[in-house]
Amino acid sequence: MRILLVEDELKMASFIERGLKEEDYVVDVANDGEKALFLAEVNPYDLIILDIILPLKDGITVCKELRSKKINVPILILTSKDRVRDKVLGLNSGADDYLAKPFAFEELLARISALLRRDKSDKTGILKICDLEMDQLKHKVTRAGKEIQLTSKEFALLEYLMLNATHVITRTMISEHVWHENFDSFTNVIDVYMNFLRNKIDKGHKKQLIHTIHGKGYVLRE
Repeated sequence: MRILLVEDELKMASFIERGLKEEDYVVDVANDGEKALFLAEVNPYDLIILDIILPLKDGITVCKELRSKKINVPILILTSKDRVRDKVLGLNSGADDYLAKPFAFEELLARISALLRRDKSDKTGILKICDLEMDQLKHKVTRAGKEIQLTSKEFALLEYLMLNATHVITRTMISEHVWHENFDSFTNVIDVYMNFLRNKIDKGHKKQLIHTIHGKGYVLRE
């Protein structure tokens, strides 16, 4: 899951970013409202954590503009403004939840999890191509009925491939969604992880599902 954290207090941003990464979320950070809007328009996020008091554009304006652009990703407002009228304003601007500072990190994680579950409430959470099946909610992968053990990064990579099955995925797209926006896509880390996946997904099977498109990237297809 990829999260956009919009927070201008550097210590707070660093604390939240570190905690989310420990929970295996991919996190991009924006320190002002303008950058938040830019990142949200060019990247596919699963959730946005948004402060209200921001440089350049405040969080309420950011929230309204995102909704006006039909960007319907779940938004959790996280702010020191804790009056009832502030909460009402935030929720009416298009936010899905509101958490006041100071907060317990466990509560933040619980609210994130609830929003992500809610966003998937109309989906089965099951991805399938050929005899490869992924249960996104249970974090379980099987091929031909046999369970495959994956690391969190391998799971995230395979999930991204399966969500975009039959489409060519570039290294840049993978680096931005599975790692983070500042990841160096010119290293061979992505190729290394693709080889890990191939050994676990395709090895021993007649039909290969992960294909390299030379000069472009990768594709998952029958």
